[in-house]
Amino acid sequence: MASRNTEPFAIIAKPVGSRCNLRCRYCYYLEKGKYSTHEVQNRMSNTLLERLIRQTIEASPGPVVSFTWHGGEPSLAGLEFYEKVVYYEKRYLPRGWQVWNNLQTNGTLLTEEWCRFLRDNRFDIGVSIDGTELVHDRNRLDIGGHPTYAKVTESIRRLQRYGINPDLLCTVTSDSAEHPVETYRALRDLGTEWIQFIPVIVRLPDGTMTGESVTPEMYGRFLCEIFDEWVYNDLGKTDVQLFAETSRAWAGGEPSLCWMTATCGRVLVVEEDGGIYSCDHFVDPEHRLGTLPSTRLEDALTSEFQYRFGQSKRDALTRECRECPYLDACGGGCLKDRFALSEDGEEGMYYLCSGLKRFFSHAKPVLDRVMELSRGGKDPAAIMRILKEEA
Repeated sequence: MASRNTEPFAIIAKPVGSRCNLRCRYCYYLEKGKYSTHEVQNRMSNTLLERLIRQTIEASPGPVVSFTWHGGEPSLAGLEFYEKVVYYEKRYLPRGWQVWNNLQTNGTLLTEEWCRFLRDNRFDIGVSIDGTELVHDRNRLDIGGHPTYAKVTESIRRLQRYGINPDLLCTVTSDSAEHPVETYRALRDLGTEWIQFIPVIVRLPDGTMTGESVTPEMYGRFLCEIFDEWVYNDLGKTDVQLFAETSRAWAGGEPSLCWMTATCGRVLVVEEDGGIYSCDHFVDPEHRLGTLPSTRLEDALTSEFQYRFGQSKRDALTRECRECPYLDACGGGCLKDRFALSEDGEEGMYYLCSGLKRFFSHAKPVLDRVMELSRGGKDPAAIMRILKEEA
C-alpha cells in the first residue's frame, strides 16, 4: 500500500454524532451513540474540528476537498461551529484549491441567519423530506411527536429565497412506495430541480424486515412509475439522482454514487468523539479504524482493513451478480444490504436486486434513445415530444 493517498475521497463528519431533534420511524442512526467514547454525546470540540479539517486537506490529492456535515441533525452544532469550519478551511486550504461543503439536514432549524451564512459560504444543502405531507408527517415527527412537514417546506422556500436550491432527499418506505407518482410530483413541485430517493431497508435480528422497509417488488414498481413520469414530462427540468447515475454508467462513465460503484471505501465517517469508521452504514466497533488524534486520518484511509473493506464490494459478488447485464450500473448494491439469496441459493445478493432489475430493464431502451437523440442535437423538449410519439 502506498504511504501517501493519491485518490479522491470524502469525509462524512458527524459534529453532534447521532443526536437529533426528530424521531423518524425508520431511523437507523439514533442508536449509534452507544459507540461514542463520551458518556454523553456532545458537539465536536474546536480542537478536534481543526485537526479533522487539517488532516483531510493534508491527505487529499486536491484540488477539491469534500466534507459532508451529517448526523443525527448537524445543525444542532450551531452556526458558530460552521463559522469555525469555514475559518479552518481557509486557514489550511492550499492556494488554488477548493473546498466543497455539503450540509445534510432535516431542515427544521434553518433560520434566516442560517440561510445567509450558507449562501455566503457556498454550502450545498440536502434537505430530507418524504414526498407528500401525509407520508412525511406519518414518519418524520419531532421529539414531542409533532409533524414537521410545514417547517421543512418553509425552510426549503427560505433557502430558495436566498438563492439556494437544496437537494431533496426522500426515503422510499413501504408507505411512500404505494404512491410513487404522488410522491415524485410533491417533490418536483417544490422546484429545487434535484431529487434523491433512498430506499429504507432495516433488517431485524431475526432476519425479518421492519414494517417501514420497502420490498424489492415495491421498489421496482416505484422506480418504473416515477421514471415514466419524469422522462416523458420533466426531462431537462428536474434531475433524479438514480436516473442520472444510471445514464452516466450506460454512457461509459463511472457512477459517483457509492452503492453503484465497483468498489467503495473512499468515504470515511468521523464522529463527534473523533472515532473514524469505514462507512456511514458501518458505524460499529468492528469497523472503527481509530480515533483522532491518536490515528492519522490518512493512515485510516489507506489501511489494509479499509482497503479490503472497499474491495470486498467487488470480490464478494455472487455468480449471478457477476453475470448480470446491469452490473455496470448497479455495482452489486450496498454491502450492508447484501443478505438475500441468489437464484441458485448463493448468499450475498443485494436485497433489492429484483426491483432494480425491473427498473433497469424498463428504463434502458428509453434512456438509450434519450442519449441517441441528445447526441443528435435534440433538446429535452424535442426528445420528450419524440418519445411520446414513439411510445
